[in-house]
Amino acid sequence: MRARPSSYPHQLPHDHLPGQAELAVGGTRRRRYIPYRHDPMENLTTRGRATRLGATALGLVLLVVGTFWGSDDDFPFGPFRMYSTSNPPNAPAPDTRVEGVNSSGAVVDLDQNATGIRRAEIEGQQARYAADPTLLTEVADAYAERHPDAPALVEVRIVIRWHGIRAGRPTGQHTDQTVVRWQATR
Repeated sequence: MRARPSSYPHQLPHDHLPGQAELAVGGTRRRRYIPYRHDPMENLTTRGRATRLGATALGLVLLVVGTFWGSDDDFPFGPFRMYSTSNPPNAPAPDTRVEGVNSSGAVVDLDQNATGIRRAEIEGQQARYAADPTLLTEVADAYAERHPDAPALVEVRIVIRWHGIRAGRPTGQHTDQTVVRWQATR
């Protein structure tokens, strides 16, 4: 064991806890000098350093490429445009909803509680529904499964309510636009 240098005090450090097994770094314990320990994990090997630098460089390249040429589907490496863009101050604000008409002629709101399908899922696939309106039968089936005693749906439609905006403030006026419609065959 090495001798304690004269610059070390003969007392325990005031932050020493009773029963502490040993110090992780150099210092004194019970008036004995304990040299610094070097844990082999403190130093990265050249291979480990190269691996970390390579992973970091790859992440940065993906981030830059995704930012300029990516889409929301490439998240987290693509831009998340939902939070990075806004509508012009006088452009109407869209509010998409799904509604159905049952066999008694009543209009039924087909929200997440009624069907188990989130509105974002409908909005995200709106182009697919427009290309093939028969896909809306899935919404009708989900409603029938959750409401077996309710009258059957004879029509399902995706409606966008355009809220009027003037100078960034709502005007209180709106118009409804049916963008996709499916009707059951009779």
